[in-house]
Amino acid sequence: MWLRRTAVCAMVVPLAFLVFRDAPVRLVVPESAAGKPPVPAGAPRPAIVTRAQWHADESLVKEHAVYTGTVNAVFVHHTGHPNGYDCADAPGLLRAMEEAHVRGEGWDDIGYNFVVDRCGTIYEGRAGGVGRSVRGAHATGFNAHSVGIAALGTFDPGVPVPKALIEGIAKVGAWKLDGAVDPRGIVRMVSTNDESLYRRGEVVYLHAVAGHRDTFSTYCPGEALYAQLPAIRAEMARLRAQKR
Repeated sequence: MWLRRTAVCAMVVPLAFLVFRDAPVRLVVPESAAGKPPVPAGAPRPAIVTRAQWHADESLVKEHAVYTGTVNAVFVHHTGHPNGYDCADAPGLLRAMEEAHVRGEGWDDIGYNFVVDRCGTIYEGRAGGVGRSVRGAHATGFNAHSVGIAALGTFDPGVPVPKALIEGIAKVGAWKLDGAVDPRGIVRMVSTNDESLYRRGEVVYLHAVAGHRDTFSTYCPGEALYAQLPAIRAEMARLRAQKR
């Protein structure tokens, strides 16, 4: 059930995980952030396991990275892997995912910019430099000026979402999101692809920290993780405030 030209949130897993199982939530009306204190710009760079450290196969990468500038939105995904993995095995899971994305689906590289495992470890995903705004292949129509962060696992209703995972997503998201953007706020974006939920050129208003389903017809990032987006936004704001 994989679609070309977009990185959907499941890979080396049984097909049952790949079925789109519900309608996405569409947020098209701006919401006021009035009454909320301003969030200081930026957050420290967290520890990140680089591609060299998890032994990515760079010979698989088909094209040079494309850079898009300011990161205005964070899109949260899940990979669809079973949740019982040992965190020590995460690098191997990433290598298999890289091969599946490139050789199996014909993409240029891993679609996600970052992957976070259930222990909270952050991994560099797509090549191009963690400190730069690399255009991913994670959110059809909204890959530019965004960052894709995938949780390693599957988050169906009732599945516990580890606190360490939430914190890991928040750490890299708070660091990558532009300092002028409140992670608890709303951003204006423009669709670039009719295959998204919105026509090409359509202006939409999204949470600065959104789920993949907010822009594409997919179950991703799963009910349990989607329900944790408010907690991720709050943690990102806390990390920025802590920098003062």
